[in-house]
Order: sequence, then C-alpha cells, then structure tokens
Amino acid sequence: MRSRFGRAGGPSSTAIASVSVLALCCGLWLLRDAAETPAPPQPSAAQAHSGRAGLVPGRPAALPFSPPERIRIPAIDVDAPLTGLSLTGTGSLDAPPPERKNLAGWYEAGTAPGERGTAIVAGHVDNADGPAVFYSLGALRKGSTVEVDRLDGRTAVFTVHAVEAYDARDFPDERVYGAAKRPELRIITCGGGWSRTTGYRGNVVVYAHLTGGRGR
Repeated sequence: MRSRFGRAGGPSSTAIASVSVLALCCGLWLLRDAAETPAPPQPSAAQAHSGRAGLVPGRPAALPFSPPERIRIPAIDVDAPLTGLSLTGTGSLDAPPPERKNLAGWYEAGTAPGERGTAIVAGHVDNADGPAVFYSLGALRKGSTVEVDRLDGRTAVFTVHAVEAYDARDFPDERVYGAAKRPELRIITCGGGWSRTTGYRGNVVVYAHLTGGRGR
C-alpha cells in the first residue's frame, strides 16, 4: 500500500492532515490461484463506527514516546515485528518491503502507539506469493485486542472500536488520520473488495483506542 501525506503536527507528534491511498498489492497471486484461494475478508456493516464507539470509563493515561517494536492481534493470529516508515521525496509513505510478508510498519515521524494522538500502522495484505501480515484484518471485530510492544519495555494494549472498508476514491482522510485527544491507533491495509482487472479497490482500516498496558 502507498499513501500521500500532507503533514501538520505538534512538538512531539505529527497529525496527518490529508491522504490519498493507493494499493501496491494487486492480488497477482489471486489471479494465479483464483480457483483455490478466496479474496481477503472484508468487514461487515456491524463492525462500523457507532454513536458510542470507543466510549469507555476510566481511560488509562497516555504513555510517553517510545518506538514500537512488535504488534500482536491474537484474534487473527498476527504477531509481527514493526519497522519505521518515512515519507519519500514525493510525499508518499514508504511501505514495508513486500518480500517480508510478516512485517508491518509504523509512521515514525508521527505519534508512537500509546502516546496521545493518532498512531499509524500499515502493512501488506498480500504479496506475489500469497497472504501477508494483514490478510485477515477485515475479519477483526469490535472488542478485539491489539498489543504493541515498545522499546521502553511497556506493552500498549488497545481495544478495537470499529473496522471499516473504503473505496480509494472516498477515503475519509480526517476520520482516519485526524488528531485525537486520547491515544488511538489506526491499522491499515489494502482491501475494499478485489477485481480481476483493477486489483484492490481501496483499504481496510481498524480503529482502536488505548485501554491498558503492561510492563515498567
């Protein structure tokens, strides 16, 4: 996946002001193995935002900045290292190397997971050989847990409050990348349906908020 960013941020975090998302993964393996392999799962309408999304009592305090090292999503068997992603000379967010299918990335010029604000994690849904780290992201449900291990020895624990799919032409920049008053996390991959002629039509986005932590 690939994103073009406009940036605006504070002294310790970066809020992404606008974005246009394009898919790098075009499902070449699906074309090759279509008779045997289903397309990645997509979220149902029941997993979309609701009026009370993420409203929980006793919010935990935000954590100080520390780079993330690993992300785990037990409900969909994700356990992957994280690499830093930066912007290219054209303003696009670098994607993790596609040949490393169990690798995800985080936007390291922005908010770190656990800090106050919106942290961004991105990863491939597939590569030329088959499913990649976030292939099953669209199957995630509200209430699922996301754990992010950090360099400072702490684990930031997030709870999913929405999972949505968007067509690339209607990607809601502000909803996905806008600044947050509490620690939030977005996890993004290719999705939005798949076509044999155009590949993935858009993106799947998971919305989660900090609900706990472990470690020192």
